Amino acid sequence: MRRREFITLIGGAAAAWPLAARAQQPAMPVVGFLNSLSEAGNAHFVAAFNRGLNETGFVDGRNVKIEYRYSEGHSDRLPALAQELVRREVNVIATTGGSPSARAAHAATTTIPIVFTMGDIDPVQAGLVASLSRPGGNMTGLSLLGGALGAKRLEILHEIVPNADVIAVLATNNRSADPYLDELQAAARTLGRRLVVLRVADTNGFDAAFQTLVEQRAGALIVTADVIFTNGRKELTALAARHRVPAIYQWPDFVTSGGLISYGTSLIDAHRQVGLYVGRILKGEKPADLPVLQPIKFDLVINLKTAKALGLTVPPMLLARADEVIE
Repeated sequence: MRRREFITLIGGAAAAWPLAARAQQPAMPVVGFLNSLSEAGNAHFVAAFNRGLNETGFVDGRNVKIEYRYSEGHSDRLPALAQELVRREVNVIATTGGSPSARAAHAATTTIPIVFTMGDIDPVQAGLVASLSRPGGNMTGLSLLGGALGAKRLEILHEIVPNADVIAVLATNNRSADPYLDELQAAARTLGRRLVVLRVADTNGFDAAFQTLVEQRAGALIVTADVIFTNGRKELTALAARHRVPAIYQWPDFVTSGGLISYGTSLIDAHRQVGLYVGRILKGEKPADLPVLQPIKFDLVINLKTAKALGLTVPPMLLARADEVIE
């Protein structure tokens, strides 16, 4: 073989090697992020989710790709969005924003791993997992104790408005939350208070619910955890202000929208935990073996401006316990 032919052969082989190596590299994993709310209000939660992924060694755009899907508050769009992610053949689906997104993903696939957050229903009672410690199947995640914290919210509300003999509870027609309402009724009886449950099917029922609240002479309001209320938080806080009723909510977004007070699981920490679980699954762990987590960090947020508008004085001890005070 002539020297020039040999050099040409070696050069051609060298040029082909990188192509062959690239062809043998595994495809970048894809994560589906399914949320029942809007992209605009989720930037801080998405950042926390990415922090969790980063802690397991995954960086969006470098060694993992994230496909975001938002239903913009329209839960009826979630099934189609979930199916879209399944057709995309994502490796894992993270569902946030409440149980509707988790249910949609569950209906769309029994094989792709799903990591959820939900605070409005019990994932075991909903049939999404076999148990919290051993989920089985393709789902795991975080149960945010939305309803289970009702008694604590009642206690906090009682500190602010101790003379409210009648307390209203805003709930949806979803009966899966009834066990939590029963616990709330028991807690109210312990405090010697009467609880009035106001049910709505959607945001169109808010006005009628507040009219009933006025008729029942309720001196305070507890808003339960549900995506309907999260989507309608601006309308809810405006109605509470108009009727001058002190109200407690689950998430801080209600307080930044003008609500009085919120107490619930830290959603920032919850989204970080979801990112951690997604990363662990991408590394080979199975959702069936990852226990459903329960929160260890809770946020108490108080809006002093709203308290002043309602003519309320927030007890100093309660202020001292607050994680954030809006003035």
